[in-house]
Amino acid sequence: QVQLAESGGGLVQPGGSLRLSCAASGSISSRYATGWYRQVPGKQRELVADITSVGSTKYADSVKGRFTISRDNAKNTVYLQMNSLKPEDTAVYSCYFRQGVLEYRGQGTQVTVSS
Repeated sequence: QVQLAESGGGLVQPGGSLRLSCAASGSISSRYATGWYRQVPGKQRELVADITSVGSTKYADSVKGRFTISRDNAKNTVYLQMNSLKPEDTAVYSCYFRQGVLEYRGQGTQVTVSS
């Protein structure tokens, strides 16, 4: 079993920055993909960013150039640096760790971008 602990959400003004963290504990292998989803009530969940076990990344078009995903394999932790935040980035952000066909997701952390 894998447990995920997210942190870093909160309220920020437009143009500001936040850094999300997600630490995994439990039965983590050395090879996993990880990343972040976000969801707004009433809308479909969106893949925000993904990073593979070898460090390849992909981003939603809406966040390219503003968000950066990174990982610390020694700490089994994934980060999402979010810059130039916009009101439309407001959502619940949840991390995931994927090992083979198994995907574990965090509880989610609220990010609110508002003046």
